[in-house]
This record gives sequence, C-alpha cells and structure tokens, in this order.
Amino acid sequence: MSAFPRRVLISVSDKSGLAEFAKGLAALGFEILSTGGTSKYLKDQGLSVIDVSTYTGFPEIMDGRVKTLHPKIHGAILGRPDLEHDAAAIREHGIIPFELVVVNLYPFEQTVAKPNVSIDDAIENIDIGGPSMVRSTAKNHAYVGIVTQPEQYPRVLEALQGPGLTLAFRRELALEAFRMTARYDRAIADYFDRITATDETLRPFPAELGLSFVRQEVLRYGENPHQAAAFYSERNPPLASLAAAEKLHGKELSYNNLLDLDAAMAIVREFTDPAAVVIKHNNPCGCAIGASLDEAFHKAYEGDPISAFGSVLGFNRTVDVATAERLCEPNRFIESIIAPGYEPTAFEMLTTKPKWKNNVRLLRCPDFTAHQARSFEYRRVTGGLLVQERDDQQDDASTWKVVTERAPTETELRDLAFGWSVSKHVKSNAIVLINGGMVVGVGAGQMSRVDSSWIASHKAGDRSRGSVVASDAFFPFRDNIDTLAKSGIVAAIQPGGSKGDAEVIAACNEHGIAMIFTGRRHFKH
Repeated sequence: MSAFPRRVLISVSDKSGLAEFAKGLAALGFEILSTGGTSKYLKDQGLSVIDVSTYTGFPEIMDGRVKTLHPKIHGAILGRPDLEHDAAAIREHGIIPFELVVVNLYPFEQTVAKPNVSIDDAIENIDIGGPSMVRSTAKNHAYVGIVTQPEQYPRVLEALQGPGLTLAFRRELALEAFRMTARYDRAIADYFDRITATDETLRPFPAELGLSFVRQEVLRYGENPHQAAAFYSERNPPLASLAAAEKLHGKELSYNNLLDLDAAMAIVREFTDPAAVVIKHNNPCGCAIGASLDEAFHKAYEGDPISAFGSVLGFNRTVDVATAERLCEPNRFIESIIAPGYEPTAFEMLTTKPKWKNNVRLLRCPDFTAHQARSFEYRRVTGGLLVQERDDQQDDASTWKVVTERAPTETELRDLAFGWSVSKHVKSNAIVLINGGMVVGVGAGQMSRVDSSWIASHKAGDRSRGSVVASDAFFPFRDNIDTLAKSGIVAAIQPGGSKGDAEVIAACNEHGIAMIFTGRRHFKH
C-alpha cells in the first residue's frame, strides 16, 4: 500500500469523454489536480478538484503560459519513490507523486488549418506545458501512467478497477504519447517552414518532410506473394477517400485490389451523370455514363468484356436492383466493387448468390464524390521520395480551342469531354476511343503513342466507326491521326503544343476530323 494518496493530474484541450472518465477515477479514490479550463469543466461536472496553483503555492501567470512548469508538478511526475535520493527529495519538498497523468494538447493543427489564421494565433496554440508533462510521464512510465487520447479512457479505467496498470500497458501508453508529441512537433515545424519560405513555389514543400500514417491492416501480401505489404491511412482521411471506405462483405482486400479500387473511385467521381468503370491493372478497360446506373454498367462492361474478367468496379451512384441483376449475370467474375451504397435488396442479391457469397468484396464510401481540397501524392524511388499535387481538378472547358476546319458536333463534344476525363486516369501513353458515352477502346502504357492508337483501334473493332479519340498528351506526328482515321474516328481531343501541331491539324483536315486543343497535359506514369 502506497504511503501517498492516489492522485491524477488532468489538463486537456479535448474534453470528449472526460466527465465520465474523471468520475470513474474519483470513485476509485483518486484526488484530481487540474488547471484552468479543465479545472472549471470538472467542477461544473460536480467533481472535487484541487487546483494546481493550490498544490504548488504558485499562481498561473502570463495568461496561463506558466502553470504546470513547476518542480512540484514535474517532481510528482518524474520521481521514483523506491530510490532513496528521489524519495528524500519528495519528502523534503512536500511532493505527492502522481499515479496517472491525463493530457492532450492545444489544437495547433486545427488552428493553422483555418483560413487566414494569424501568426500570433498560431503561436498561442503552441502547447508548452502539455508536451513537457507528456514527455516527462512517458519517460517515467515505469511509475506513472500517461493517457493522451479519449479513446484510451475506457481501457485505462477498466485496468484501474482491476489489478491496475501493468508495466506493459504503461509502456504501450508511453509509446502513443511519444507518437503524439512527435506529430505535434512535426506540425509546428512544417508550419514555420511554410511561413518562413521566401519563395512562393517552396511553400507547399517543407525542407524536411515528415509523414504520419496509421496502419489499418497487414495485407496477405503485396503485388506478388513473395512481397510483404500493409495498408496505412492518414490520421483523419478525407471522407471522399479509399481510407474512409467501409468494407461490407467479402474476402480480405489485397494490395492490388486497393490500388484498383482507388483508381475506380478516381474515375467515376469525375462525372455527374450515372457512371460505371471497369478496372484492370489500374487502367479502365471499360467506362461509361448513362441515363441510369444499370445502363452505365452495361455499357462499361461491354466496352471490353474479355478484359473485364476478374475486374474491380466503381459506381458513382447507390447500386440498385437493376444494376445488381446485371452484376449477377452468368460468366461474370468480379473481384471488388466500390460505390456510395447498396439498396438492401441489391446487397442481398450480391451477398447470397452462390457464386458471389463470401467472395466479392463490397465497399461503401457514401461521400466519395464530395469535393476534396488539393492534396499531394507520394511515390517512393530508390533513396528518396517524389511529391506532387494530385491531378484531380476539373479542367476548364471554356479554354479549349477548336483548331480544325470542322468543329465537333454537340454529340461529338459530349463524347470528347467524357473521353478527356477518362484519359487522365489511363497510363501514358494513353489513347481512349469513345462512342455514345462509352469507352470502346483503350491503348495504355505503350512506349509509342502510335502503338497505343493501334491497340485502342484494335480493341474497339467496328465500334470505332464514328467514335472520338482522347489523347492524354500531344500527338507528335500525323501517323497517330492516320492510324486512327483508318478506324473511323470523327473527332479528337488533345493538349496540343507539339512542334508537329501544324502537320497533325493538316492530317485532321484531310480526314474531315474535328480536333480540340485543351492546353493541358495529363500524363499518368
């Protein structure tokens, strides 16, 4: 039995779940010490609280900047009562050790995320006493438990109601505490990196990049069975993201499933009309819009039904019964589906049919068509990391220019706009043929654009007659147009900007093909 009363120090910014937790501690006989707003909050909840200034004999000063930075606080945190020299200091200075410290920090990241936040406001939200207490307690976790997250309250309370916090549990809490202070300091450093940058182009890119992701799951393997893999998410992923999606049914997701599901989401969220996409190896082998989701899926699947075997699907509408009936047709093998939701009957159909039961993965992401703020994507290279803005913003069609003698018809223009949105999601060199709001041929990832043009035409077959073509980058020579003209295309959309533009435009005029320059390239490597 300890010679000291059970004491907990509580000083938090986020008060979620705090009242219930503090009442549970009081019921176990803990004396509660607290500061400022936390003390007032706990008193308002009917709890007996000792103000830190009463314990230390020193008032809070400098608008609360100095309140816990006192030897009687840090001595109560860092003291080791079973060591004689520490015990002597504890007796001499009237220190009562803490059994538990509950601290979370000023909301610095939330503050600097606000538009037009002032530097003064940002600086005032840099916590000093909080991180000091957290680090001190985490260091001395052999004697004191550190609690930094409301999510930890139930488990901590349950342990204290039983035999107490084991060393292993206190070490686990210390780990989370050090993670928190590391993220906090990283956020502050990144903020100062931005505000001290004298070159505007450098502001989005800190001199040192610290990334913080949370492991969601360890995957069965990576791209191949001999590669270990895991899926990490941002701490607060956007609602319109794969990390925020919920798996409702099916087998474990694989590394390749996740890549393809992300690609599926990225494509269908481009469209306001009902849209469906069929993904194979991170490329769309079929994509379409329609008057209904059922129609869009039918057209998308028929874009390349052979390649669609073992595909991943994306929808931008709730999957209804009519679409589910098409999905359940014979000879379809589908790996995974992501959609904003599933009608109850449709979900039952997709989870009870013998060929689907326990196999196909169904994911729901209700908000994945919502607008997202500009974000970055990262790609590892040997010894380093490439960082760039995501290519996920809509192009301004009002800046497009018709450069040929013939302008596209309204029908052709709709297909060109649709194809342009699809082409930016196809591995370069990308050539996409579209006919009637439906992808009919794709040439992807070829070393030569003319090879991509031939492959797309070959895939389309007779459906290329009357189709339009979208190219993610400029046509360097007229050979692409000549190849595509043989397949029967009637209009083209591309960025322009090649030294051979005049030659390409002349080829289009010879073949009666309308062509638009967008002025923007969409390479996807």
